[in-house]
Amino acid sequence: MPEPAISVRGLSKRYRLGAISRHTLADEFTYLYHKLRGRNVAEHMGRIKTRNNPAAASPHTHCSQDFWALKDVSFDVQPGEIIGIIGGNGAGKSTLLKILSQITEPTEGEAVINGRIGSLLEVGAGFHQELTGRENIYMNGTLLGMKKAEIEKRFADIVEFSEIGKFIDTPVKRYSSGMYVRLAFAVAAHLDTEILLVDEVLAVGDAAFQKKCLSKMDAAAGNNRTILFVSHNMHAISTLCRKAIWMDHGQVRAIGSSREIIADYTAETVFKASTGQHTAIPDESPAIIDWIRVLDEGGEERDILDVSEPLTIAVKVTQQAVTSPLRAVLRLYSTEEDTMALCTTSFHDPTFTPSLEAGSQVYQCRLPGYLLNAGTYWISVGIDRPRKPVASEWINVKSFHLTQSASGGDGVYGQLDGVLSPFQSWRLIKGTPFIIRR
Repeated sequence: MPEPAISVRGLSKRYRLGAISRHTLADEFTYLYHKLRGRNVAEHMGRIKTRNNPAAASPHTHCSQDFWALKDVSFDVQPGEIIGIIGGNGAGKSTLLKILSQITEPTEGEAVINGRIGSLLEVGAGFHQELTGRENIYMNGTLLGMKKAEIEKRFADIVEFSEIGKFIDTPVKRYSSGMYVRLAFAVAAHLDTEILLVDEVLAVGDAAFQKKCLSKMDAAAGNNRTILFVSHNMHAISTLCRKAIWMDHGQVRAIGSSREIIADYTAETVFKASTGQHTAIPDESPAIIDWIRVLDEGGEERDILDVSEPLTIAVKVTQQAVTSPLRAVLRLYSTEEDTMALCTTSFHDPTFTPSLEAGSQVYQCRLPGYLLNAGTYWISVGIDRPRKPVASEWINVKSFHLTQSASGGDGVYGQLDGVLSPFQSWRLIKGTPFIIRR
């Protein structure tokens, strides 16, 4: 087995929170002077403070507490692997990448890096504000130990990928955040490094450029390049990474296949944190929504499914006796595309028979497999009467996640665009079967 590209053992990072001292800078130098001479520091500091301000006489104290951003983190990354790192804010993801990039040192443990590292950790990191885009490309390449000829060989590809060619000789201090990201990623992706560390900075770029970056990282891994990818975008992690690390409060919670890790993470965090709006008219409403569930083909409640699996959205409703039929309206919203994916109503189905009886009922809407694309979707359901005020409505109170297995979707060219990606019927007709008649 080859030597790991990254080997992390017992890695910990401690920070001190709060004020370090209540003294002036002059007092700090005095404290250090007496400490180096082996004197009673508290006594001498007390004399100084008493002379300058009798009310402030006190020994030199530190008002701080320890915070462990990382605690006993261990894992290995093999050459050519793309590893996704997920977790909530403050989980230690960015701290880990900063240690691996040698921006900061660990308090305990070690990280062994076998290869040259390129990193993209935050907008503008590694750029000199007064230098132009061109000069920063050469500077970054030089810092990585590359020769001028090597940088020149890749320069045109970097500029083309970044799509900011006409601004390449402009000082980067005049760049927008999007231009920063474009150039920074282009530099990191094209320069000669065996390991690439990417933090959530891609969220700054537009959707088209994000997809371009993900495709570039996928291609880079095919060339035996190792990538650690931190992101809150579960769709990007599941698409790009076969393996994922779940970090929680500075520790590794779990390591495994990205599909399993995402399922566990979203089940514990995203879905439990669902905070939608429930609007109703309790006194006058003919129906109240009790719950919404997502069921698989076997009728089991699921929050994570594959795009190939059919699913059923079930809505339990407590209905008062009414004189006119009620309808259910279902809307699904894609979090990745920030748009409504689909809208359907029970009135569209000619076989559906609404009930006028009082009591509990369950509306069910079945969606076939290979209809929705991979991603996370929020559910909104309304119960109403056509051309009448809404009886009851739940907005974004339930979500589910669709993953794409290796055999699902388009296995050759990767995931297709859009929120809908159904399998359609195609034919190839040879010759010229269409005749235009004049």
